[in-house]
Amino acid sequence: MTPRPGVEGAAARPDDHAGGHSTLTGIMLKILSVAVFVGMSSCIKAAGTLPVGQIAFFRSFFAIFPIIAFLAFRGKLGTAFSTKRPLNHIARGVVGVCAMGLGFFALTRLPLPEAITLNYAQPLLVVVFSSIFLGETIRVYRWSAVAVGLIGVLIISWPGLTLLRSGAALGDQEVLGVIAALVAAAISANAILLVRNLVQTERTATIVLWFSATASVMALLTLPFGWQALTPVQVGLLIASGFCGGLAQILMTSAYRHAEASVVAPFEYTSMILGVVVGYLVFGDVPTIHMLVGGLIVVAAGIFIIWREHQLGLERTRTRKAAPPQG
Repeated sequence: MTPRPGVEGAAARPDDHAGGHSTLTGIMLKILSVAVFVGMSSCIKAAGTLPVGQIAFFRSFFAIFPIIAFLAFRGKLGTAFSTKRPLNHIARGVVGVCAMGLGFFALTRLPLPEAITLNYAQPLLVVVFSSIFLGETIRVYRWSAVAVGLIGVLIISWPGLTLLRSGAALGDQEVLGVIAALVAAAISANAILLVRNLVQTERTATIVLWFSATASVMALLTLPFGWQALTPVQVGLLIASGFCGGLAQILMTSAYRHAEASVVAPFEYTSMILGVVVGYLVFGDVPTIHMLVGGLIVVAAGIFIIWREHQLGLERTRTRKAAPPQG
């Protein structure tokens, strides 16, 4: 899975966007960020079955370094941590690290393509939770897309869930992996709602750094619960996963500065192709027909939701321009 503790980067504030940059540059940066996120997931999977708190610590702590270096290069490090809403950042961090831990648990117990593709349930659940918790008006088009997408998720999950009736130990681990991936997507969707609130007043860099710091502390608290001794190779892989996560965060944020979200966001789904290729070449994971069919359905539903959001944004803009001035 490619858990996105960095969804905060995708929700960049308007003042983070710079004009005059090409859309093609934004798309290329997005694809590159997705590739680095897949590399991060591959490092974590290659490190083996380790305590999720231990993985989350390395992933969060070592992600801070490339982000700090980037902010220092841009001369923005001095005020990056400044905030008047520390409790909101901590709440977002706690929710995010829970999603991250479950995502890593799933990643170590499922084939790479399935783990990545199940994470696509997240944007579908954002629509559902936006209606339930924020009272947003969701019309039939997006509800239909959500329903179709969740059917795709069910198709992907079905082979694992049917193992509930078997007694195989491996099957039990796959079942737990599927359940963890879906719960992680649900928790991560709630984290996105928290980020939506934060971006109203906070800069992207502030959200990124507060999340990484909070997640590192939360993960470190799991040390007494049985971290494992690591081999030098495992240490290297986990540190690499952290640096990849931080670098991918920078690339993703930069992508949204160069192009509109509605243009860039669909390229998130290139991770499905990369996951299949890397899973097969590195881990010998052969994608199943359930994963391919279900994945394509989920991707189609996600892209439709992104397109619909773009259309609604255009409609709101036209309405504002057509409204007579007040006063």
